[in-house]
Parts: sequence; C-alpha cells; structure tokens
Amino acid sequence: MSTTATKTETKAPAVITKRRQPERFALIGVWVVLIVVFVALAPNTFPTPANVSNMLGSQAVLLILALGVIIPLRAGDYDLSIASVLTLSACTTAALNVRFGLPIWVAALAGILSGVIVGVINGFIVTKFNINPFIVTLGMGTVAVGISYPISNSRTITGVDSALNDVMLTKPFMNIPLDFWYGVILCAIVAYMFSKTAFGQRLLFIGQNSEVARLNGVTVPKHRWIALILSGTIAAVAGVVYVGTTSSADPTSGGAFMLPAFAAAFLGSTTLTVGRFNPWGTAIAVYFLVTGITGLQLLGAESYVQDLFYGGALVIAVVLSQVVQSRNAKKLAAR
Repeated sequence: MSTTATKTETKAPAVITKRRQPERFALIGVWVVLIVVFVALAPNTFPTPANVSNMLGSQAVLLILALGVIIPLRAGDYDLSIASVLTLSACTTAALNVRFGLPIWVAALAGILSGVIVGVINGFIVTKFNINPFIVTLGMGTVAVGISYPISNSRTITGVDSALNDVMLTKPFMNIPLDFWYGVILCAIVAYMFSKTAFGQRLLFIGQNSEVARLNGVTVPKHRWIALILSGTIAAVAGVVYVGTTSSADPTSGGAFMLPAFAAAFLGSTTLTVGRFNPWGTAIAVYFLVTGITGLQLLGAESYVQDLFYGGALVIAVVLSQVVQSRNAKKLAAR
C-alpha cells in the first residue's frame, strides 16, 4: 500500500537537492515563532524549567510510538494496531507485576513480547495472503484491545513496582525525565537504520515502487514483515514506558495515541527530508504539537484544543505532502 509521503519519493529525482527545498525547515521556523509568541503571552508559566521539562517528558510515549509508525510507513504500509499494542503491552506488564507478582523487568519483557507476537501475526497475514495491511492491522488492533480486558479484569491496574517509575521519571538527567532521552536514543537508532543500513534503504525502495523493488531482487514480503514486527515491538516498548510514567494501565490506555502518532509521522515527513518519513522530523513534529497544545492550554483554551491541533496537523501534513509531490512532478517534467 502506498502513502502520500512515499509517493513523493517516486516523483523526486536525486537532482532535486535539499538546497532547493527550503520548506524542509518551515516547521522548525513555525515552531520557533510559536515558542516566542507563548513566551510573550505567558512569561510566568510557559518558559519555566518545570513546564519545559514537563513538555519534553510527557510526550516520550507518543514519540516512541510515532517512531514505530514510520517504519512500515517507509515501506508504504500502515500499521493501525500500534495504539492497541501499546494498550496490550501496558496491561500485560502491569498485570503480571501487580496481580501475579512477577518482577517488574520480567513483566516488562513479557509486555514487549506481546507486541512482537502481534507484529509477527500482522506481517504473516499481510505478506502470506497479500491482504491490505490497513485492514489486517485494524483487525489485529481490535483483537489486542479485546485481550487487554480480561488481562486487566476490565479495570485500571495500579501499584506497579516503583522501580519502573524510577527509570522513567524520578531520576532525571539534566532536569529532564529519562523517558525523553530514551526517545532520543531510539530516534538515533531509527535514523541510523534508515540512512546507513541496506534494510532501511530497501524499505524506501519498496515504498517507492514495490514491483520495481521485487524485480531488482529485493525480498519485498520479508522486508514488509520485518517492518511490521519492528512496529509492533516499538509500540510495545511505548506501552512499557507508559506504565513507567503513570504507574498504572487500563484497557483504554492507548486509545488517545493513535491520531497523534500518525499526525506526528506525516507532519514529520514535511520536515528535514521532505517527502520521506524520518525520525528526527517526527520528533520535531511531536514537540511542535505539544508546544502548541501546552501554550494554548496555559492561555486558558479548553481541553478539546488537543484534538483540534492533532487532527488539523494531520490534514495539513497530508496536504503539504501532496503539494510537494505536485511541485516535484512539475520540476521533473520540465527537465
């Protein structure tokens, strides 16, 4: 399945260099302007160290989840089970620790394993039966949430071992919660995989044109399968981080993360490397969004501004991707 951002790649030849894409810094520029505006309007609350630390640390789960989203997107596949996998992983981790008394690190590994299993099943069905991943992952996501209910006894699980919370929040580095730094490290790992490994380059090739990739010897099903496994695994890691930051879990834990994760992924594809899903652009998009939402809330906006911001960002990102695609097509035709 092809995406708007990856389609841009098929239209843009190598000669369209970054120097000709000043818009790749547009989001950063808007972000800076947004920060300046909120500093001016809320000087006593917005620029405080406590607020900055909260903004950075509070979005670590979303950042990690969005990084999982962009891996199959790079190959042209949507994984709509990511938020549900977060829920399943969170409930598994919390239940095994609180209800069954397993050490928190064993419970966390079991939570991550649940995401691996969902990824394996997603990839198997998609590649072996050639079924649209949009449908498969949506269905598997529903199954994952359904399993979360009996695991959690349909209630919020509290009292998770504080050791997990310690390595996420209570022992900050440079006054910033550790979960933020975990997200940054994962960004660097995904960036390396995308730019420096054959696997990452082949995912991009598949996303541009899977049939051409197959004719050039790329094992398309294998790479798509691995991408979905990685997506499920990273989503499960996000679930563990969620438990560490909230010390709880329930069957609705991941519901609010689906739209923001895709909004950040698509908005990030308009940043730094225009037309490509990229981890650093995704990170910038995540914190651009939280800056806008936090600033507006500090100014007295209602809570629904969050949904407006995330939904609007997704629509704008897709439109911008389409504009870039059209522009690059015209440049190619003019050569």
